[in-house]
Amino acid sequence: MAFQDLSGHYNLMQNISEINNLIKLISKLPGLGPKSAKRIILKLINNRQELMKPLSQTLNEVYKNIVRCKNCGSLKLNTSNCENCENNLKKYNKICVVENIADQWTIESSSIFQGYFHILGGTLTNLNSERKEDLLLDSLIERIKKNNIEEVILATSATVEGQTTAFYIQDSLKKFNIKVSKLAQGLPVGGEIESLDDGTLISAFKNRKGLNSESD
Repeated sequence: MAFQDLSGHYNLMQNISEINNLIKLISKLPGLGPKSAKRIILKLINNRQELMKPLSQTLNEVYKNIVRCKNCGSLKLNTSNCENCENNLKKYNKICVVENIADQWTIESSSIFQGYFHILGGTLTNLNSERKEDLLLDSLIERIKKNNIEEVILATSATVEGQTTAFYIQDSLKKFNIKVSKLAQGLPVGGEIESLDDGTLISAFKNRKGLNSESD
C-alpha cells in the first residue's frame, strides 16, 4: 500500500512541468538518476521550510558569489582574491595539474603532494565550448614562470580524454627546461582521480613517470 501511495506521488509529480524540469536537472548530477531525483524532490517538498527554502537560498548565493579563478581554475568569491594561487605563505617548486576541483580535494586528503594546484576545468574533448583556452594553459605557463616551477605533474585521469589532454599539455611545455611527469603505477586504465583510494593514489604519485625523455 505504501509503495502504491509513493508511486501515485511520483506520477502526480511528473504531471507538473516545474517538477518535471527539476527532475531532469537533478538527474544530471553525478550518481543520480530519475528515480533518485524524484525521491530528493519529494523530500524537499515535504520539508519546504527546513530544506527547500534554505537550499534554494544557498544555491542562489553560490550562483551569485562564487566564480572560477581565471588564473588557477579554483573557486573563489567574486569580491576577493583567490587563496589557491595567491597564497604566498609557502613556496613550492612543483605544480600538479588536475581536471577538476574534486581531483584536487582527493589528492589533498591523501597528503601525498605538497605544491601548487592548477585546475583545468575539464579535458580537451569534453569541454562544452571545446576551446583549448578554457583549460587555462596560458595561465599555467605564467604560473610556471612566476613561481620558478621545476616539475609539472600531470594528474589527469587514465581515460582517453584525460590522456589526450595530458599529451597536449606535455607538448605545450616542451620549450621549458622543467621536468614533466605523469601518474604511473596504481592508476587503473579508465580510472578517474577522485574515485581512487589513498593507497592507490600514493602509489601513483610515488611511481610517477618523467615524460621529458619521451619528447622529441
